[in-house]
Amino acid sequence: MEGKKTKGRQKIPIKKIENEDALLTTFSKRREGLYKKASELVRECDVDIGIMMISPAGKPHSFFHPTLDAIVTRFQNPDMQLSQGILLDTITARNKVNELKNRLEELDAVEDATIARTTFYDQMAEIRQKGWWESIENLNADEVTIFDAWLSDTCSKMCHRLKQ
Repeated sequence: MEGKKTKGRQKIPIKKIENEDALLTTFSKRREGLYKKASELVRECDVDIGIMMISPAGKPHSFFHPTLDAIVTRFQNPDMQLSQGILLDTITARNKVNELKNRLEELDAVEDATIARTTFYDQMAEIRQKGWWESIENLNADEVTIFDAWLSDTCSKMCHRLKQ
């Protein structure tokens, strides 16, 4: 067995990064991770959140949910009720997040089904390459049912063709 070619994932000491390229790369990756955690917090705990930062290159970055106005108003006056417009924006943003989350879950389910179907078709292609007589013993009950249906269909097509 060969030795590892990379060091793998290692703990990085928390200190100022001197190399400017490494600094910008680290900031970008950490920012993405922070946004991901913030959006998970919004989805799972149904909270309002705001993040503002300036990159080492001087560019501003922000993440607000549901809206900037709702976060600033709530931060300035925690006990004050939100105005009707801000409340409506908040509800609209939350509904949009929930709608997108549901759509993502649907797409994940479709992806899983597609992967399972592709795996099954790959297995069936492999079985066909071996020859059905060599691999029929390895089929489970569902595969035997599918194979039986295929065999019956093929037989009826052949009979129909012969009668023509």
